Amino acid sequence: MNRGRMILAMILTYMVFGILLNSVGTVILQSIQGFGISKSDASILEAFKDLPIAIVSFLTASLMPRLGYRRAMMLGLGLVGAACLLMPLLASFWMTKLLFVATGVSFALVKVSVYSSIGLLTEDKQAHASLTSTIEGWFMVGVLAGYWIFAWFIDPQSPGDPVWLRVYWLLAAIAATILALLATSRMDERAASDGHAVGDSFLDMFRLVAQPLVAVFLVSAFLYVLIEQSVGTWLPTFNREILHLPTTMSVQAASIFAVSLALGRLAAGVALRRVPWHWLLMVCVLAMAALVLLALPLARNLQPNPAMSWAHAPLAAYVFPLIGLFMAPIYPAINSVVLSSLPKSRHAAMTGLIVVFSALGGTTGSFITGQLFARIGGGTAFYLSLLPMAMLLLAIALLKRQSGLAERAAMAPS
Repeated sequence: MNRGRMILAMILTYMVFGILLNSVGTVILQSIQGFGISKSDASILEAFKDLPIAIVSFLTASLMPRLGYRRAMMLGLGLVGAACLLMPLLASFWMTKLLFVATGVSFALVKVSVYSSIGLLTEDKQAHASLTSTIEGWFMVGVLAGYWIFAWFIDPQSPGDPVWLRVYWLLAAIAATILALLATSRMDERAASDGHAVGDSFLDMFRLVAQPLVAVFLVSAFLYVLIEQSVGTWLPTFNREILHLPTTMSVQAASIFAVSLALGRLAAGVALRRVPWHWLLMVCVLAMAALVLLALPLARNLQPNPAMSWAHAPLAAYVFPLIGLFMAPIYPAINSVVLSSLPKSRHAAMTGLIVVFSALGGTTGSFITGQLFARIGGGTAFYLSLLPMAMLLLAIALLKRQSGLAERAAMAPS
């Protein structure tokens, strides 16, 4: 098994999906300007990505060890590469929906495979948490690159011009290159087999939900992704309509959020070696709430500035996206807590549940925020993120309690 080559292929695969999955905010903005779509209609675009993720993960996660994790990643990359090739040729909002359906289906295959492979490539909980944070950190580097790649293809003089769709030629070429790397990589996947029949493997996901630790984790994951996607998806539109930045700057400024997430996740791998995970995450949630209360008042009563530049951009454009720095450690940390507590043969089923509830959280957050944007304005919509933050704080405390109980039960003499 070529461990280093396989990890590199996993990181690059995750990065390209970071670009595509988090392009929803940019594509929403471009669809509003180029295809004449309303905000309410555009708000459902997230669902075309997240619902296929949830459905495919639910139906196939337990079967993934039989297909093979490496083959599943290759299948996902091939499917999304084909969709990218079609996007500039069939430029329309319905094709945009189809692209995100393909992205969702592909990411379901990829995420279950990548998360399950981490257990095969690491030996202990510390190594598992470190590699999880590293891969998620590079995922956010992909998100960051995506903002700038998409912005580079947008015509600043005519933001609605379909020339921006040429970005998908580049993304298709990147997917093909990573596919070739995976085709020449190898990984020993024998430990992933649980020896169960297909029906038993599928039912294993339901058995996992019955465990209190898993149930509390799933609530935590749902709430976290709800918050992250509500901010990340609508941040370009917030920059354009509330802060009055030009379209290209609105997309580029949203990359500060991705930078914050990337730095936070890469740093979390170091911090979690020294700080108990639950205390770190609780401090992060409180810091997120404080930043909302600090930054959003800076966005009030701003007026359009014809001479807008980075030097004259509102302070809120720089401050509010820093919320990503405190969001960053939460998702990989809670994922690692639950996965490293389970046998490797159950990682695929558990990852299926992670993907399902993350997808549902993402769709819910994006849809609710989009509806609030249309009805009460972007500033007020982001203020309401304080409610799921309070719920997440409670969920993390419960997750710590359940993980402690599970650990003591595992150590007790049988």
